[in-house]
Parts: sequence; C-alpha cells; structure tokens
Amino acid sequence: MKGFYSVLGIVYMVTTSFYLSPKEAVVKNEISTKIEKLNDTKTEKITTVSSSEALYKSITFEAGHELNEEVFFKALTGFENLKKAGLLNQDAHLLTVCDFSMSSNTKRLWVIDTEEKKVLFNSLVAHGKNTGEEFATNFSNTNSSLQSSLGFYITDATYNGDNGYSLRLLGMDKGFNDAAYKRAIVMHGADYVSEDFAATHKRIGRSWGCPAVPRDLTQPIINTIKGRNCLFIYYPDQNYLSKSEWLKASV
Repeated sequence: MKGFYSVLGIVYMVTTSFYLSPKEAVVKNEISTKIEKLNDTKTEKITTVSSSEALYKSITFEAGHELNEEVFFKALTGFENLKKAGLLNQDAHLLTVCDFSMSSNTKRLWVIDTEEKKVLFNSLVAHGKNTGEEFATNFSNTNSSLQSSLGFYITDATYNGDNGYSLRLLGMDKGFNDAAYKRAIVMHGADYVSEDFAATHKRIGRSWGCPAVPRDLTQPIINTIKGRNCLFIYYPDQNYLSKSEWLKASV
C-alpha cells in the first residue's frame, strides 16, 4: 500500500506492506474451505430437491387422489438412503407410501414405479385398532399394542396365514418399527377394507397393527412389491421425523 506525506515542502512516498502471519493464513484457508463446503452442500441440496420435484411432477396421479408432495419427498429420501446403505438393490424402483395423516376412508396407499413414473396402485389401507378411529393418532413398536408402526420397511417373503395371502415386512427404523417382524406386522387382505364397509360404519375397519388392503387388491399389490422393495408409513410425528436415520439428508 502506497501513501504520501510532505515535510518542508518535500513530498515523500511511503510503501507499507501488509502480510498475513502463518496463523492468520491458516485461519483464512480454513474459512475458505468451510465456505466452499457450504456452497457444495447447498448445491447438492438444490440438485436433490430439483430432481425430486421433477420426478414428482412427472408422475401422473389421478385427479383428487394425489400423494402429498412433501410426503413423497420424505419417502424418496428414505428410499434413496436405504439404497446407499445397501439395504435395497441399486436398481430398485418401486416405492410404496401409506399416508396415515389422511382419513382411512380415502385411498391413502400408493405404489409408485419411480422408473416408469406412474402410479401402479392407489388403494384404501387400514391402520391398527388402537391407532385411532377414522384417523390415525397413536403409534407403537410394542407387541400386543394393536397399533401401527411408523417408518420405513423392506418387503420380504409371502406366506398364507390366518388372514390369507400375506407379505412379511422388515422394519428399518430402530425404536419405531424394528419389532414389526416379531409382532407379525404384515400386509394382508381384509373384508373390512372397502368402501362398502366405510359407508356403513363411517370408517373402514381396523387391523391389529397391519397395513391391511382390500381383498381384491391383495394379490396384485403383494405380488408387485414383494421381495425387497420399500414401504413407507408416514404420519407427521415430530419425534419420528427428527430421529429417523433414513430421513437425514445423507447416510
């Protein structure tokens, strides 16, 4: 930096040199690195959101039966994180979502092909007897609670049991649904999951905690999603949403 001053009419030029000490240089480099990482993270998030939005907008939902956009984003985040963790195959493209914030009298289950960008099934689905009446309100991971469990599941094998053709589910959220297999929480068909039942009783029937579907859709849905695909049961429970490892930006 150059400066000028005058003494007895004589003008002098002074050059001042500013430099960073080694410690200051290190701090400056650390700040620059943090800013670069922050910018990279922001860019990654923007890209992820953009791709999620593009996928959502490309899916043709039946008018009046759209899956909530934010619920879809959460389901997709967990879906991708399960892939990153090696719990789903990298080419997995089927995503099943149950939005239990909705009335049980509405079609609140969607089976989506993320590759073909289309809805394969949109159906009624029951929640547990002690989870609520028409609307779900209470959830549990405890045996004999007769309540539904929130979170991400991986579909397993099929079998024929007391409720007929059924699909075993493996809970992936520790403390929220990881007891599902021991509790025999499975997908199965039920006569009480129908519009006729809802018209008579003002709500569809309730299970013992299983996501039960209509009888006529049992085999088609189960045969489509069986064998290590993703199922997400959603409810705006802040405790779950803040603690699920699968809903974090990255795993």
